Amino acid sequence: MTSEPSIEPLPPTDPTDPAALPLFAALPARPGRVRGDFSIRPAVVGPAALEDARRRRLAMHHPPTTTAASGVSAETPVDWELVRAFRTVVAGRLTAALGGDWHKGSADDAPATPRRAVDLDRDEQERYGWAVIHDVLKEHTADVVNAGSGDAWTSAEQTQMAQAVFDAVFRLGRLQPLIDDDRAENIFILGHDRVLLQLVDGSRIQVDPVADSDDELIDFLRFLANRSESNPRPFSESTPRLHLKLDGGARLAATAWVTSSPTVVIRRHRHKVDTLAAWVDRGCMTPACADFLAAAVRGKWSIVVAGPMSAGKTTLMRALCAEIPRDEVLGTFETEYELFLRETGRHDIVVDWEARPGMGEIGADGRAAGAFDLDEALNDSFRFALDRQIVGEIRGREVWTMIKAMESGTGSLSTTHAAGAEVAIRKLVTCAMEAGGHVTRELALEKLAGCLEVIVQLNRRVVAMPDGSQQLRRWVSEVVVVEAGEREKGYALTHLFGPSSTGPARASGLMSERCKDLTVDGFDLGLYQGEADGRGWPT
Repeated sequence: MTSEPSIEPLPPTDPTDPAALPLFAALPARPGRVRGDFSIRPAVVGPAALEDARRRRLAMHHPPTTTAASGVSAETPVDWELVRAFRTVVAGRLTAALGGDWHKGSADDAPATPRRAVDLDRDEQERYGWAVIHDVLKEHTADVVNAGSGDAWTSAEQTQMAQAVFDAVFRLGRLQPLIDDDRAENIFILGHDRVLLQLVDGSRIQVDPVADSDDELIDFLRFLANRSESNPRPFSESTPRLHLKLDGGARLAATAWVTSSPTVVIRRHRHKVDTLAAWVDRGCMTPACADFLAAAVRGKWSIVVAGPMSAGKTTLMRALCAEIPRDEVLGTFETEYELFLRETGRHDIVVDWEARPGMGEIGADGRAAGAFDLDEALNDSFRFALDRQIVGEIRGREVWTMIKAMESGTGSLSTTHAAGAEVAIRKLVTCAMEAGGHVTRELALEKLAGCLEVIVQLNRRVVAMPDGSQQLRRWVSEVVVVEAGEREKGYALTHLFGPSSTGPARASGLMSERCKDLTVDGFDLGLYQGEADGRGWPT
């Protein structure tokens, strides 16, 4: 018969001792959110973690699934627990061989033997990483076969696993196959377990999850937000939104804590380099419209591209910027990099500013320490000998940055969300009034009417085809010239092209006298009039 465990009595307390008062008693633990354990750079763990992952893999039966990138059935899906274990081993070996900062090195020539990270550039690190990954997988295969605990991988399975480990160590992990999928235009992540691809034809398909829990997804987003050495961004319960550019140029927008589950939307830029001629070839714009817009850009007219979400506004901005003479010195001002003018090689000098939200304490002015906004960037830019100032997307108070750039006479370009050209003006006025009570509607209208010269409106629609498929179409639906108007309205619009709700806007024949001045910049009046008369463009 076993005896009950004895309970030691608590030592008596001295009533004169202040530490015995309830005030100094330890508080009980409070329940709360448990932080996820996801990390792209985990602590180095020994073979035990890999052995645990192997046992779990053997104990689980995985039915065939469909891979996101290929859309075909795969006999063996990727085991992400095993990938994480391999990632730990590979990261540990890279750290041992190259030092703790192996992901930050730079150099010009590939090494014949391993060197410290400071001697290696990104490509060299990745080549060395591939060698380590292949060694680790080869050792794993030998261990599995020698132990008789499973079958050796096929060549295809080993290639698949090697790519997954490489993506986990060097790139975007489970998100990378979606970013690499050329069929996808938008990626919707609605919680960790519901991921949809919106394809280029406008249809949507569901693909495999990108994380095993919402906490893991949030921790991965935090890693993305903080890994930029030049412009890290906060993402926390106090800052529940995240906007940034991913490696390769895709745009990520994410939110958590203020939605029922972490939500991410990634926009893949399919046309990072584009031209107005390509818009004509794709049936999105008429030749006369392209001719006019090219002349307006060369003539340094200020232009706003408006349209609904995913209508191609940024893509058209790149095409318009391609008309800027190569020798002009350009300055771009964006909340998140999207134009990539510096990467296209079309211009000799591009100075690209990006806003920084700040990650420090909130000061007396209501701004976080370290914040840097577009207005500050524009003020600095006047010392950079720029020929042209280009402000990116206008969503709020940055409209004042756009107005300042347009008033400087450099021929600025911007984009905004609006359902029509005239609606775009009202939207910009509203954005301007967000700056404070000192900005009246009359002041905002006066500023816009005095500096904005052209609005290019885009439209989009998913069209059902006779064969049952569908096609996503985008087109320029109207082009208007903005001028000062009667006092009551504050502006006057001339529809140079369109409007059109079904296809590319055609020349209207209603030409503002100012447009004739663009003939010195290449505007072909004959082409415009011919299109207005129904010649030269199919109906």
